[in-house]
Amino acid sequence: MDLKALYFLNSLTGKSVCLDSVFIFLASYSQYLLGVAFLLFLFFSGYKNKEKIKIFAVTVGSIIISRVFIVELIRLFYHRPRPFLVYNLNQLIPETGYSFPSGHATVFFAASAAIFCYDKRLGILFFIISLLMNISRVIVGVHYLSDIIGGLVLGSLVAFSIYRLVEKKK
Repeated sequence: MDLKALYFLNSLTGKSVCLDSVFIFLASYSQYLLGVAFLLFLFFSGYKNKEKIKIFAVTVGSIIISRVFIVELIRLFYHRPRPFLVYNLNQLIPETGYSFPSGHATVFFAASAAIFCYDKRLGILFFIISLLMNISRVIVGVHYLSDIIGGLVLGSLVAFSIYRLVEKKK
């Protein structure tokens, strides 16, 4: 199933320069928009400064624990090569390192889940943009769909767990 999804999604490339540009933008640059959107949310939200610091700490803590510690621990023992190294694909962006779980997916789904805990509507919007970003990473040939699902599960579980721990201390 993973291979069928990879081939189907990657087959969307190479048909239009405009469409390929959209996939490249989503896969490589939408992450910056999400980062700026998160900072704008913190700055303009109606939360008190103490609550803003807590939201920032839960979000950044979730990202650091899931990406820097858990993803790297998994990759220490499980070496899944990127799909473009194994199969004949249209690779639209450069990428190095192992592919499972996706670091991008882990980071942005951890952030989305943390934001969701404090602001449901914005959290859903972050989840949607994160999903588009990470599906685009499959389309451009640098990930398998299971890499994205692994990152989604990992990042979300860590964020929801940290949120529960922080809010339980209240």
